[in-house]
Amino acid sequence: MRAVVAETTVPRYLWTTTAGRVRADAGWRRGGLFRLTDDLPAPALPGPRWVRLRTELAGICGSDVGLAHARISLVLSAFYTASRVVPGHEVVAVVDAVGAEVDDLAVGDRVALDPVLSCVHRGFDPVCGTCARGLPHACERFDLPGETGCAAPTQGFDAAVGGGFGQVLVAHRSQCLPVGDLASTRAVLTEPLAVALHAALRWQRDGDRVVVIGPGTIGLLLTAALRRLHPDLDVAVVSPGSFGDERAHAVGASRILPTGPAAVHALAEQDGGRVLTAKRTPLPLLERGVDAVFDCVGYPDTIDLGLHLLRPGGTLVLVGAARQQRVDWSLVWNRELTIRGTINGGPEPTLDGRRSADHAVDWLADPAFPVDGLVTHLAPLDRWQDALAVASAGPRARAGKVALQPDHEVPLVGPVTAHRPRG
Repeated sequence: MRAVVAETTVPRYLWTTTAGRVRADAGWRRGGLFRLTDDLPAPALPGPRWVRLRTELAGICGSDVGLAHARISLVLSAFYTASRVVPGHEVVAVVDAVGAEVDDLAVGDRVALDPVLSCVHRGFDPVCGTCARGLPHACERFDLPGETGCAAPTQGFDAAVGGGFGQVLVAHRSQCLPVGDLASTRAVLTEPLAVALHAALRWQRDGDRVVVIGPGTIGLLLTAALRRLHPDLDVAVVSPGSFGDERAHAVGASRILPTGPAAVHALAEQDGGRVLTAKRTPLPLLERGVDAVFDCVGYPDTIDLGLHLLRPGGTLVLVGAARQQRVDWSLVWNRELTIRGTINGGPEPTLDGRRSADHAVDWLADPAFPVDGLVTHLAPLDRWQDALAVASAGPRARAGKVALQPDHEVPLVGPVTAHRPRG
C-alpha cells in the first residue's frame, strides 16, 4: 500500500534536527524522518475483534508536525519504541474487512477512530491498574506489544497497526465509532474534539471566567466545548492575529485578548483587576485574575502567561504535547494553583461515563455545533509534503486543520470547501 512513513531512527532524528536549523522542511526531505513509500505491507488483522479500514481522511495533528520537525520529548520516547511508524491518528475511514467476532460492523460502514491503544487492545488480561481505574488513555503498558504486536500509546505511532497517513490500517472494534453519513470534514474532527472535551472537563467549574490560549484546532474545539458545556461562561481567547480572532468568535468565544503582557492589561481594563509589576520581569501579574486557563500552545511564554492570569486557587490546564520548557513556577506555590495535564480523550465519569470520543461524534452530528470551516486544507497523498508545510505554517498560511486523503478511491462525504495546499 501507499503510505507516508516516519523512520524514527537516531540517525534520521539527528539529521532532521541538524538540517532543520537551516531549512524548515528538513523532516520531509531526503534524509529526514518522513518519506512516501508505495510498497509498505498492509497491516494484518491482529485478532477476531479487529477490523481493517481504508482511510477516507486523516488530519495532521500538532504531534505529527512536531515529529516531522524532530521536536518531540525525549522523555516520551520510553512509550514510543517503534523504529518505523505510519502517522495519522485523526481518522475517518471505511470498513474494508471485519474479524470473526465483529458482528455489528459491516464492509462499507464509515467510522471515526478513537486512537488510544490500551490493555484491552493488546490482549492483556487482567488489565493494568490504570486501565482498571478507568484511565485507559494513561495505560501502564503503552510500550508492550502484547498479542497485537503494537507498542504505542495511540494509533499512528506503530506500523504494526498503521495510521491515517496510509491507505489501510487496522483497529480494534472498540476504537471504531460509526458516523453514518456525517460529512467527512466534520467526522475527521472526532479525535481532536475528544481531546478538547476531555481537557474542558479537567476543570471542575468553580467560577465564571476562563482564558483559552491558542486559536489552533484544539483551542477552537476547546472553546466550542466550553461554550456547549457552560453556555453562560465567559471564554476569552488569546489570539495572535485576525485569522484566529475570526475563527474564535465563530466557535463561541466571548472576547479576544492580545498576546503577551497586553493580555494582562486588557483583562484588567475589561474586568477591573489590578496589574502588579515584578522586578526585572517583562510580564506583569493580574490581581483578581481568571478562574482557569487552558494553554493549547505549551511554549514557555504561554505557560508563563497562564500562570500570571490566574487568581489564587485557579487552575491551569496544559492541553496537548510539549517538550521540556523553562518556566518560573513560583506562582504555583505562592497562589496555590492547580496544574492539570491532558493529551488524549477518555472515559468521562463527570458526564455519563461514556468516552469523550462518543460525545464528540454526537456533537459533530448536530448541525448547530459550530465547526464547519475548521478544516481549511485537503491534500492527496502525492501532495503530502505541501500539506506538512502548510500545517507547519498554521495561521501564517491561513491554515486551520490540514488533512490528507490517502486513497482517492474512497469518496468524501458531504460538502467539501477546503483548499488544496500549494507547494
